[in-house]
Amino acid sequence: MVGSQSPPAAAAPSSGTAERVSQRDWELLVRALSPRSTLYRPGDSGYPPLALPFNHRYAGIRPAGIVACGTAGDVRTSVRWARSVGLPAVPRSGLGHNYAGYSATTGLLLNMARMNGIDSTPLPGARSRTRTYGRMRVVHDAGTVTVGAGVTNGDLHPMLEDRGMFVPTGRCPTVGVAGLVLGGGIGFSDKMFGLTCDRLVSTTVVLADGGVVEASEDAHPDLFWGCRGGAGNNFGVNTSFTFQYERFQGDVGVYELRWSLDSALPVMAAAQRIAVNTLDDKRFHLRVGMGTHGFTRDEIRANAGVNAIGQFYGHLDELRDILAPLLAIGTAEERARNKGSVREVTPGEASVLLSATTPVQQFGAKSAVLTARRLLTDEQVAAAAEQLLEWPGSDNEDGAGFAMFALGGEINQVPPDATAFVHRNGVFVLAAETSWADYDPPSVATANLDWLREFYFAIFGGTPPPQSYQNFPDPTVKDWRRAYYAANYDRLVRVNQKYDPTNFFSYPQAIGT
Repeated sequence: MVGSQSPPAAAAPSSGTAERVSQRDWELLVRALSPRSTLYRPGDSGYPPLALPFNHRYAGIRPAGIVACGTAGDVRTSVRWARSVGLPAVPRSGLGHNYAGYSATTGLLLNMARMNGIDSTPLPGARSRTRTYGRMRVVHDAGTVTVGAGVTNGDLHPMLEDRGMFVPTGRCPTVGVAGLVLGGGIGFSDKMFGLTCDRLVSTTVVLADGGVVEASEDAHPDLFWGCRGGAGNNFGVNTSFTFQYERFQGDVGVYELRWSLDSALPVMAAAQRIAVNTLDDKRFHLRVGMGTHGFTRDEIRANAGVNAIGQFYGHLDELRDILAPLLAIGTAEERARNKGSVREVTPGEASVLLSATTPVQQFGAKSAVLTARRLLTDEQVAAAAEQLLEWPGSDNEDGAGFAMFALGGEINQVPPDATAFVHRNGVFVLAAETSWADYDPPSVATANLDWLREFYFAIFGGTPPPQSYQNFPDPTVKDWRRAYYAANYDRLVRVNQKYDPTNFFSYPQAIGT
């Protein structure tokens, strides 16, 4: 049942447009591409795996053609061609992780996976700053690294760790760095080093008219501002990104804590207090949540639990002191196991331990940014735990629940209008999710989506927090313009009008729609 329950989500040509593109037009595109690129059409053996988005919920959205782009010039050629024949052009940097299917299209899909180069440039020592955090020595602003639009977290992590270099990235290995940075970029080191978009120095963008610009603080600063949190596929196709990196030596502290659902109230209360108390402590990071998986009612109840994971740039004794309220919760067995999970590892080992793939096969998500005034009460946590046990189930082992990713530190030191990422006064980004398998019947998909709506309502009622995370897009959110961008939206519209005045790059929640 791949693609079941797939609402319209991505930019689509008007009826019959794709069919009106002649065979000669396609042949002209092939001739214009460099030998490093390939065009795939329906029926070609290479087409099916490239057409399938990561969220199979949107697998029914099939592109008229796919260009596996090898160079920025091929991106430019493809954009110009698509515009000339009346097809939308939609870039896909990784596997198409966009939660709402916005990296799918019935037009021309630009697959960026071949553009996966990574080049680093050290900066002179006089321009860097050295700090010590526990057993880790960090050289801040040590150099720059330039990555192609096809680079994923999984590509970047080993390269950086093998060379003792660090750029804050996300925890999901298969997510494209392009989508991550354009929407902000949260992860387990963002409190220490800032969001991925905060480390961006410059980016190359192919515009709707086929022009190519290098956006930075000094050149096209308005476009550069919009690319740091304004989400992907709004102003053009970003083909490369240059980030400032740190150099590190030493170990970090990590922890992985788990409890049964019986401990939901004390765990969530303690975790939120810790997050508030450490809001300005950039060394400490936390992700806390609850979830379950299974198909039968007994499986769902047995698998329901609460967890907290994270890392710390400092001594383990300090980390244990911070975590003390959480380490005191639970059964004797849970307390012993949780205490033993607090340990020191290399940054490379930490990235593996804390990595996780976003929900696979088919899923839906809703998000909220929680401020100190809108943290979850005991009543909200109890309602969430009760509703979790009412999850209808599925054959997808990712199950359902919510996770809360701590903000603060360097993230909140940046003014809300300094970049397009406006969520600079939050304590957590909350993501509520549900998932089902490709072979689950449509009724399971419907039940899961109904449950997600009820789960979110059980937590927030009819007045959810006003802001949501643009990298967890939700097609059902009412005022997405203010939810994702708040007061920055009007400026984003002006950037869009300047660089894409005809809204060639568009989708249901695109800037300017």
